[in-house]
Amino acid sequence: MNKAVILARGLGTRMQEADDSVALSDKEAAAAAKGIKAMIPIDGERPFIDYVLSQLADAGYTRVCLVIGPEHDAVREYYDTLAPTRVTVEFAVQHEPLGTADAVASAEAFAAGGHILVINSDNYYPLEAFQTLRTLETSGLAAFERSTLIESSNIPPERINKFAVIEIADGAMTRIIEKPTDEQIGALPEPICVSMNCWRFGPKIFDACRAIEPSPRGELEITDAVQHAISQLGERFAAPTFRAPVLDLSSRTDIGSVQQALQNVQVRL
Repeated sequence: MNKAVILARGLGTRMQEADDSVALSDKEAAAAAKGIKAMIPIDGERPFIDYVLSQLADAGYTRVCLVIGPEHDAVREYYDTLAPTRVTVEFAVQHEPLGTADAVASAEAFAAGGHILVINSDNYYPLEAFQTLRTLETSGLAAFERSTLIESSNIPPERINKFAVIEIADGAMTRIIEKPTDEQIGALPEPICVSMNCWRFGPKIFDACRAIEPSPRGELEITDAVQHAISQLGERFAAPTFRAPVLDLSSRTDIGSVQQALQNVQVRL
């Protein structure tokens, strides 16, 4: 597997929210105001998504598809001008923000019947997660130990405690629980693992994306599509676990910590 899909269509409403406690440069403020988290400058010029692409290239991925909105011409123009050589950057358009399952479905032509990695555009994942998912023989989900995220990531513990938790049996995910209760978490064996939306999908995921109904909040959720693939289509999702941090760039308060964490990372595209 050498293809990766980055979901960059989100509206970025949290990033757009003004925060007087955060001092941003003019370029950072302009990118934040547009809500395009992937294009937040990290070293003054280079956008966050470049770091993600470099990490993907290091892990052996050679083709990357950015799922963007029709209004995101700036992202397309940036990579047309940059012309990376280690990875080929392609695009798929999600015309309306209908949810993560709809965003994944937008990349069906790019997948072309094969397996793909699917990740968020506002997270920086560990190299080993990309490498492990690339070499799986089935679909899969990177399961991150919750305690390590609390200790080592830039994400507040109260947010991590609300992340979807994963039920794992015999190395495979059996269920993903969104917004778990304390009782549900207490019933799970240690270590508690959470999803950071770092997936390996096969072609069945697109059938699942088409089969589901909108969630109570009115969106087509990738977690619902995955559960459909498991229960109705017989898909197996391996769940390798990782004790490693994941960086998050959801709001303006995250920019400084992400910049600090990536300051010594060399980007090669």
